[in-house]
Amino acid sequence: MSKPLMAKATAVWLVDNTTLTFKQVADFCGLHELEVQGIADGDVATGVKGFDPVANNQLDAIEIERGEKDPLHKLKLKFNASAVGEEKRRGPRYTPLSKRQDRPAAILWLVKFHPELSDGAVGKLVGTTKPTIQAIRERTHWNINNITPIDPVALGLCKQSELDTAVQAAARKKAAEGSVMSDDERRKLVSTEQ
Repeated sequence: MSKPLMAKATAVWLVDNTTLTFKQVADFCGLHELEVQGIADGDVATGVKGFDPVANNQLDAIEIERGEKDPLHKLKLKFNASAVGEEKRRGPRYTPLSKRQDRPAAILWLVKFHPELSDGAVGKLVGTTKPTIQAIRERTHWNINNITPIDPVALGLCKQSELDTAVQAAARKKAAEGSVMSDDERRKLVSTEQ
């Protein structure tokens, strides 16, 4: 379920102007119930001006009335046709200092077990540059002897869903070009024998 715009400010408005339960407000705004209780107590979101979801066409007044009458009613965000397909755009991925030394291991894992991924796809998944990927692909990276391949999902550099999506897209592209990797080639790739 998608969240309303400015979720905390919406929660502030709902707590101040309605008799909805903390659970209802928390579920609608995508917050924790205790956070909504903190908003009501004045401990959380002090100084945040309430954002009226009714005036901003995100929620119907009828929906709020239903929620006030029935504490088990879940509020539904109003359908906005112009927001279809709009996802939160992500800029360059930030990797914390503690995980930066793990990037080459993740790149090596992706290059070894998913050679169908392009340098651009690997760069987006792990948050690195094409020259680094190319150096690891060609085994010219300065530290290649000490790098062991580790799954980027296990390292926390990307989500499993992102990896699956990228692999499926690369496989579709390879299939369209007509150069799909056979099962034997894939087994040889994953094999520990050199």
